[in-house]
Amino acid sequence: MSQSAYIKFVQGSSVQQVSLEDIRHQLLHYRDQVALTGTQLDWDYAEAAFPYTIESKQDDRWFYLKGINPLYKHIIFGPSEAPSTTGTLVPCIHVVLPEEATHGDKAKANELCKYIAKQLKAELTMFNGRTIYFNPRK
Repeated sequence: MSQSAYIKFVQGSSVQQVSLEDIRHQLLHYRDQVALTGTQLDWDYAEAAFPYTIESKQDDRWFYLKGINPLYKHIIFGPSEAPSTTGTLVPCIHVVLPEEATHGDKAKANELCKYIAKQLKAELTMFNGRTIYFNPRK
C-alpha cells in the first residue's frame, strides 16, 4: 500500500503555493548543496545523498525520482491540496511512496520532505501521520 506525506503551506509559510517546476527547483537545490558538501569533503557525496534521477511522464501534474541503484526505486512529487487542522483545503506538496518503494526510499523521502518544508517554512505531515511545524507559530 502506498504512503503519503504532505508539505502544507499555512499561515507563516514563505510561499502560499508551488508549481511543479518550483518543486523540481527545490530538489535540484538540495542536490547542489550536497554536491558542495562533497567537494568540501573530497568525496562524491552527491550520489550518496541524492541517488535519483528526476523523471517525468507526459502528465504535467507530477514527476518522480527514479533510483540509480537497487537500494532505491521511486518517490513521487506533485502539487496538490490537503485538509488543514481547521478543516479547509490548503495548497501543499504531495509526496507519495508507491508500493514498490524500499526502506531507503522512505528514509530519503523523509529527509527531502524535511528539507523542503524547512526551506519553505511549511507544515509537514509525515508518512507516519506525525506533524512537524517549520512555520513560525504564535
